[in-house]
Amino acid sequence: MGDYADLAGVRTWYETEGFGDALVLLHGGLCTNDTWGAQRPGLAASYRVHLPERRAHGHTPDVEGPLSYTDMAGDTVAFLESVVGGPAHLVGWSDGGVVALLTALARPDLVRRMVVIGANFRPAPESFVAPKMLDALTPDSAGMAFFRELYAAASPDGPDHWPAVATRVIDMWRTQPTLDAGDLAAVRAPTLVMTGDDDLMTLEHTAALYRGLHDARLAVIPGASHLVPLERPAEVDRMILDHLAGGESETMMPVLRAHPPESPGRGAAA
Repeated sequence: MGDYADLAGVRTWYETEGFGDALVLLHGGLCTNDTWGAQRPGLAASYRVHLPERRAHGHTPDVEGPLSYTDMAGDTVAFLESVVGGPAHLVGWSDGGVVALLTALARPDLVRRMVVIGANFRPAPESFVAPKMLDALTPDSAGMAFFRELYAAASPDGPDHWPAVATRVIDMWRTQPTLDAGDLAAVRAPTLVMTGDDDLMTLEHTAALYRGLHDARLAVIPGASHLVPLERPAEVDRMILDHLAGGESETMMPVLRAHPPESPGRGAAA
């Protein structure tokens, strides 16, 4: 069962389940909490799982003006403060991963450990394997059918509002996020960067994200796509739980991790 929280003008729908330390799941762009169905049972067995649906997504209504990752990160900060009541682990998929990174930058005191799946830190023209795919995406295109159905089933704004939301999200993908190496190095939360080997983002971009973060681990899942949580749920759950449990990486021949923790970023150690 879910409920609404009024967060700085955004009436945000969220669901909770499980017991233990707080874990917030941040869904992908134009998605709903339904897409976390494969992860919820396993994660809720160990954590108190919170699942907010962001502005203009799922059961959360749209707001005036353009959509931005920065505003969504602000909503997430408000959710952590008002609903969770303190710091939490964040697991973000796709757009949710971007929001997680921005949240960790804005309020490091509220983020314990992170997992970002299929995330980017630069806009689609700079990070996608096939950036021209955005040119084929319109609210009515076949490639948006899955998202249209999710929206129509949940949105309090009704299915007729879909074109307004889809157009603004596609615009956001074209121009955001715009993080740089300095931003990545400032993220202090230990982070697992996860991707399929055939993801929307190039492997080079994902590697740059991993190397740019202060304290990161990298997992490339073979034979998987941007939908790796749906394709490999047991494997994804295991890696999430292992990372959130903490512990140092003790390898026999460290190179990147041979440098002290105070190093400015992983890229500097390459």
